[in-house]
Amino acid sequence: MENNSELLKQCWFLAGPTAGGKTATALALAEVLDAEIVSMDSMAIYRRMDIGTAKPTQEERSHVPHHLIDVVEPHEEFSVSDYVQQAEKIAGDITQRSRTPLFVGGTGLYLRSMLRGVFDGPDADWDLRRELERQADENGNDWLLEELRKIDAPTAARLHPNDVRRVIRAIEVYKVTGQPLSNQHDHVPLPKDEQPAAVFWIHPPRAWLHERVNGRVDLMMDQGLLGETRQLLASDLPPGRTARQALGYRELIEHLEDGVSLDVAVDQIKTGTRQFAKRQHTWFRNLEECQSVPITGTESPGTLAETLLRLASAPGG
Repeated sequence: MENNSELLKQCWFLAGPTAGGKTATALALAEVLDAEIVSMDSMAIYRRMDIGTAKPTQEERSHVPHHLIDVVEPHEEFSVSDYVQQAEKIAGDITQRSRTPLFVGGTGLYLRSMLRGVFDGPDADWDLRRELERQADENGNDWLLEELRKIDAPTAARLHPNDVRRVIRAIEVYKVTGQPLSNQHDHVPLPKDEQPAAVFWIHPPRAWLHERVNGRVDLMMDQGLLGETRQLLASDLPPGRTARQALGYRELIEHLEDGVSLDVAVDQIKTGTRQFAKRQHTWFRNLEECQSVPITGTESPGTLAETLLRLASAPGG
């Protein structure tokens, strides 16, 4: 699946690590660009998972239209192909209204798939998936990732053991096609003259970001993340495997279901989020279309928005 390069060139993209200040900057930027925001967060698509995904507030959404938030229920699956198809349609609708699509988020796979297209892959082999899920439950997620490493080391290297759905999909692709996903998913960048000019990622100092992550997790707990998780588990259709693996929810589910102490669970959320931010850096750094924008953490959202506008209008930008 390849995206329309003419449409892409009318879009802006703002990526960055979790807790890095994307939301406030995007709101300031949207005001100047007359933009509508399209979420690039793979967990914000789930309804009723609000606190742990740090969704924009209703007040923020009332100022600037937001899209691809609250798309499916937590028990449902939503593939990268689903995202790209819906995002392309939404971006087209936004441009038809003479406004600018502004993609904002931290999911590197979504960003790369928008910029380079996505490998659709073979149809699901549900018997194989169920068997792999059974083996993962029996032997552990690390064992499952090691099985993938034996047949597709590049894909295994970029996936976390807890990302069971994508690990299983990678094994499935190899089993069905005889070729590793890394060979088929290696979309190259578009030619320079077809690439969007405004693709940025906010690059904050590590110590500042770690402090922000820790503070955000404490705030989420104060806002009721534990209660939100408890309500999700009590739903008639509880969260599916993908939603259960979302940062913050996964650790609190282990507290509620497996007896992990709450203090330990919260510490695990902080550690896991810091590790996730490091993986996000790797994603963005490895996308040649994506320009790094170093920040100190002292800039106001308006100042950072002005910086992005200046970079986009610079020669070669």
